[in-house]
This record gives sequence, C-alpha cells and structure tokens, in this order.
Amino acid sequence: MQNSFAIYLMAITMLSFCLLPDAQAAKDRNLISTLYHPDMIPDVDEEAPHFTLDGEVGILFATGNSDATTIKGGIVSEHETRWWSNRYFGELLYKESEVEKGGEKEREVTAERLFGYAQLDYKLNNRDRRLFIYGDYENDEFNGFHYRSSIASGWSHQLWQNEVDEFRYSVGPGYSFVSVEEETETSINSGFIVRASVEYRYFWTTGAKFRQFASIEAGGHNIKTRSETSVTATIFESLALKFALTWTHETNTPEDVAELNTESSVSVVYRFF
Repeated sequence: MQNSFAIYLMAITMLSFCLLPDAQAAKDRNLISTLYHPDMIPDVDEEAPHFTLDGEVGILFATGNSDATTIKGGIVSEHETRWWSNRYFGELLYKESEVEKGGEKEREVTAERLFGYAQLDYKLNNRDRRLFIYGDYENDEFNGFHYRSSIASGWSHQLWQNEVDEFRYSVGPGYSFVSVEEETETSINSGFIVRASVEYRYFWTTGAKFRQFASIEAGGHNIKTRSETSVTATIFESLALKFALTWTHETNTPEDVAELNTESSVSVVYRFF
C-alpha cells in the first residue's frame, strides 16, 4: 500500500510540473497568434493525411503485506484522411498475486484481460457529420465468458474541433456476440444492442492533454457502460506520462462477478510516429 501511494504521489507531482506552462513562452505565443493569426482555427480536413501510433506500458510491484505484480500495456492509433477518421485501441492487463492455500502462500494469476476496438468514421460532404462502423473484442479470464464481441454502425458527429479542445459523439444500433463458459450461469446472451459514445479532449499549450471518454451498450439482457478519464503530460518530445482512471459497470452479471470494476494506473507513453 505504501509503495502504491508513493508511486501515485510521484506521478501526480510529475504531472503538476509538466502541466505548468512557461509563462514567458506562453506570452510570446499569444502575442504572435494575436499579431498574425487572430482568429485562426486549424482545419483538420484540409491538412495532409496523418497517422499516429502510441504505445504505453505500466508496471506495478507491491511487496510487504501484499505481494503482487501488475502489468498493463496498450496501443492507441489514429488515422485521419480527407474522407476518413479512424481510431484503434488495444489493451492487455495481467496481474499475479500471492494467495494463501492450505496454509502456504502461492502466486497465481488473479487478472488477465485482452480488450480492443476500432471505429471508422466516414466523412460526409459536411466533414463534421459522419457515418461510423465500430467493432470490439474482449477476452477476460475472470468474467465467466470465453469471449465477448460487438459491432455497431450509425451516426457520428464532431461538434467542434480547434487548437484548445474538441468534442465528438456517435450513436447507432448493433449486435453483441457472447460465448459463455460451460460452468457459468447467466442470462446474458447474444442479441441486438444500441451503442452510444462521447469523447472530449482538452489541450494545454505545454503539450499535455486531458481526455474523457464514455460509452454505453444497451441490450435486452444487460447494459454495459465504460468510462476512461486520463491526463497525459509530455516529458520529452516523444515520451509522456499518463495517469488514467477507468471504470466499467454491467447489469445482470454472472454469479461471483462484480458489476462495477475500477482501475487507476500510471504508465509511460511513447509516440512511435
């Protein structure tokens, strides 16, 4: 517990330093912007196509009263062209803990999850208005399912995007695929769903950014919601520190499976390109 508190304290301290802007540099940038570009807002659609790929990894070791090792890794990619705005995400979580069995302590895997999704937005004549197709896949060894997957399509709208912040949402019908383990008793089955998501980003002049993402999948058997809140602060040109809080909630879960799960993490992010 003390080790975890120390890691979070160090992360928050580093984030604070990274988020503090250089007053003189910010003043100079504002002056230049005022003199030469008083009302300029970048038009992403007119820029050259670009592709980004970020990899992140966080490792936490705990000893003392509890002995555990947690590894979390992920890949985030965005591809922007004149007609398409695509986003890809992949995440792996692995946790190994010390448990007591028969009076002896043993190490065993207590969490193992693979999750990924992709959303492709096709821009209409008004580039802020789009049609999307979405797909995800989840394999969690401790939720009672072999795997779960869903697809959806519908309407997507980028309400605004500028050099300070941006906001987008999407909503549409879809279908959920569920493969249940043999010993799992649950009322959750494959079926039609309605999926909606919102995403907000805020950018500091220092290069740091805040992101809030939320999604909901509502079907006849259950409702799944997911929220991701993160702050990413640049350390060097291609290296950043990320603090994130993720929670997922699901109704009508199988027996011995919690409805609400929360994760807080500190990870290092590297931008490959």
